[in-house]
Amino acid sequence: MNKNSITYAQVGDNYAIKDPIKILAQTAALKTGENLITHGFRELSDSRGESAFVWSLGSSRDKQTPLMASVIEGLGTKNLVADGMRKITGKTYYDVIAHDTVATIINDLVSVGATPLVIHAYWAVEDNSWLQDKKRMRDFVAGWKNACNEAQVVWGGGETPTLKGIVVPDTIDLGGSAIGIIRSKKHLITDNKLQAGDRILLIKSNGVNANGISLTRVIAKKLPQGYATKLPNGKTYGESLLTKTNIYARLIQSLQKASIDIHYISNITGHGLRKLMRARGKFTYVIEQVIEPQPIFAFIQIHANISDDEMYQTYNMGSDYALYLSSKEIERTQKIIKQSGFASIDAGFIEQGKRQVIIKPKNLVYDGSSLELR
Repeated sequence: MNKNSITYAQVGDNYAIKDPIKILAQTAALKTGENLITHGFRELSDSRGESAFVWSLGSSRDKQTPLMASVIEGLGTKNLVADGMRKITGKTYYDVIAHDTVATIINDLVSVGATPLVIHAYWAVEDNSWLQDKKRMRDFVAGWKNACNEAQVVWGGGETPTLKGIVVPDTIDLGGSAIGIIRSKKHLITDNKLQAGDRILLIKSNGVNANGISLTRVIAKKLPQGYATKLPNGKTYGESLLTKTNIYARLIQSLQKASIDIHYISNITGHGLRKLMRARGKFTYVIEQVIEPQPIFAFIQIHANISDDEMYQTYNMGSDYALYLSSKEIERTQKIIKQSGFASIDAGFIEQGKRQVIIKPKNLVYDGSSLELR
């Protein structure tokens, strides 16, 4: 890699440091599973390491008892892009920021087949002065409410702590949690269903979403016009970063209603397309074609001076959700995806073998050892 390159590990998350800590926490968490039994419930251990945790309200023999799923997620630093753009345009962009926070939470939850029921907000500020900007707060609250309606989830409440000395002045730390229901065990999605021969459908993203933003902010500081810099398509750099993330709750429900047998879902967030091998089994994920990434990705790559290898393990590169299905389900599934307002491609297949992702059009191979987390 060129000495002038800017990697995500240098300016954002260093997964080599972070992931072992997550594994340590997951190992400790696993040992608490018996506490559910004390209360008459049981965990689905297969859901540990997935995007959401699943537990049963009854015994393993009761096929009619619904399952519950829960998740917690954070937005990251995308709101700092909104703050920078407001200085240029006067718009707050916090409707987008709120939407993306909800999307980040909900897309994880529905990846196990859950229907979202309740979402709770976590908004941490340095002091209450952040909350006194009425225009920003109106946009923010409206964006959160509208995203909840899009996901068909009730906004149950939240927590707004003031954390002076922890949160940086004039900023906000955003996240939240959600609970959903899996009404039928046939709708539960874990890697137990995954099998060799399955096809991989990639759904087109709206852009960068909320991952790798720390790197994009460093790039902005190096540009003479910062976020106002124009891309070849005429959009500014900042506008391109502040596109809304797709919310896939209704799509997954539509697929369930059509009795589409989804074998697995990967929400492509941190770790980029390495996330295609999140499942535990020894499978090779072969990508034969990729969705053409939006211009923002090429802009980032040029100005960070980094390789395809680094880009595809940091960003979604135009594909932010992967559905794994049998080949006979592809045509019907793509029809429903299109009817739901999204675009997709039949991108590749799964075969038995070494745990790795092979992206043929880019000559990239990601070995399972580079993604020890599920």
